[in-house]
Amino acid sequence: MPVSSVLASPASQMIQAYLNNPRLSNIKNIVFIIFVYKLLSFLNTTFLVHGPSRTYREVKTYLAALAFRCAKMVPSVKNKLETELGKAAKDIEDKVAPQDDNFPRYITLPKHGFSDEMMNQEIARYSELPHTRWEEGRVSGAVYHHNKILSDLSARVYRTFSSANPLHPEVFPGVRKMEAEVCAMVSDLFHADPDAGAVMTSGGTESILMSCKTHRDVAPVTIHAAFDKAADYFGMKLIHVPVDPITMMADMNAVKKAINKNTVLLAGSAVNYPHGVMDDIVAMGKLAKKHNIGLHVDCCLGSFMVAFAEKAGYKLPLFDFRVPGVTAISCDTHKYGFAPKGSSIIMYHTKALRRFQYFKKGDWPGGIYASPSAAGSRPGALIAGCWATMMHIGEEGYIKEAKHVIGSMIKVRKAIEAIPSLYVYGTPRTSVVAFNSKKYNIYDVSDQMSKRGWHLSALQNPPGVHFTSTIPSADASDEFISDLQEVMADFEAGKITESGSTAGMYGMAATVPSSVVAEVAGAFIDALYKP
Repeated sequence: MPVSSVLASPASQMIQAYLNNPRLSNIKNIVFIIFVYKLLSFLNTTFLVHGPSRTYREVKTYLAALAFRCAKMVPSVKNKLETELGKAAKDIEDKVAPQDDNFPRYITLPKHGFSDEMMNQEIARYSELPHTRWEEGRVSGAVYHHNKILSDLSARVYRTFSSANPLHPEVFPGVRKMEAEVCAMVSDLFHADPDAGAVMTSGGTESILMSCKTHRDVAPVTIHAAFDKAADYFGMKLIHVPVDPITMMADMNAVKKAINKNTVLLAGSAVNYPHGVMDDIVAMGKLAKKHNIGLHVDCCLGSFMVAFAEKAGYKLPLFDFRVPGVTAISCDTHKYGFAPKGSSIIMYHTKALRRFQYFKKGDWPGGIYASPSAAGSRPGALIAGCWATMMHIGEEGYIKEAKHVIGSMIKVRKAIEAIPSLYVYGTPRTSVVAFNSKKYNIYDVSDQMSKRGWHLSALQNPPGVHFTSTIPSADASDEFISDLQEVMADFEAGKITESGSTAGMYGMAATVPSSVVAEVAGAFIDALYKP
């Protein structure tokens, strides 16, 4: 007998004995049962919510992603992927953070502080960096007003309250009162009962995070990505339900099937970000009441447009606290409330529900600690700026702007519908118009509009672009329509044949696993922090 066999025999016997151990066998069986249970649960949920065709696509996508992860273990594939991701990251960096040798870079503190004159020079230099001309109304969303009087008011209020922090209400009672009044005024706009409670946050994402934390999700795929963020943060499982391919509203049959004993919150939009469409909040409210669960209505983008649409003469389906079953609403005051950036309101139908949002620590050595939202210290100047903006514009002012913005959206929508090769997604309600082309790559259309100075927002799943009307862009709506008509005429005449960068990027995103797209998105964020 070979020596190696003799030497290996005791080790082989030990390994065999270990593998045949009944305890290990039981553990293996338990692990296998858990794996099968989780797999069947996933397939069952997916099948119930999405049906057989979507389940097939989900399984196919999962298997493709699994195969891709295995392929990445091969050194040659891994090296190739890292090389391509490196190129993509470099391209993003060159675009987002281009280096100018004539522009100073500050990566350490100056030894001596800048004088007022030097500060003015540097501030002017930074503000004049090349950028998309939002002032001319050519940007979708982003900046919601261009009123100099309002900007000057915000600057004046910020100067007055620059040191204020509502964490210390006894030191800054004015800011405390302003926040309470803003919460009360916005709650009134959404028809809240006297027992309702609200909190001011830094923006729509924080408002949504706080609502999810409070309700501790079944939501349409068009719901804002902040709900995915909340689920990731708070260990919740978010179930995306499909939307109707024609109306782009949440498929209510899928919502019904997705609810189970662990569901704590339904979420719908008024209006959603991709298509400007309003979900059937009344139907969602009935489901929420039936199952005794929460219902969050995301009005972050709808903002004061949905709140004032009715008074401006535009009929909308019910979506606010008048709907039985609605337990929370988020509204961004820094969008169509025109307040300084960094303010949003999360409203609850009762003060008792709002208390679940608070964090309280009674035995901290630093004293009793309590905060209403994720932040501890908050900029009181932004609260004061929001209060001052709302008081300055008033109800009549907001009704006037709602007529202007919604009227502009309707005009743009009708113009798009009049172009044979284009079609509009769903029924836009307030400010967002999303569209696609029956004949041409819509991303090429977007790139051609970019060459004319327009900044449209790209959509995917399904492909499309949208344009969000703001005060500046509403003023420029006739110019937008004219340019879009000319671009589509050029396509029809065969004058445009090449594909642009947007088509290439979203074409790539549709063919590679989402993990690779996430890597590219991470490279974009990295580029933002390059001095």
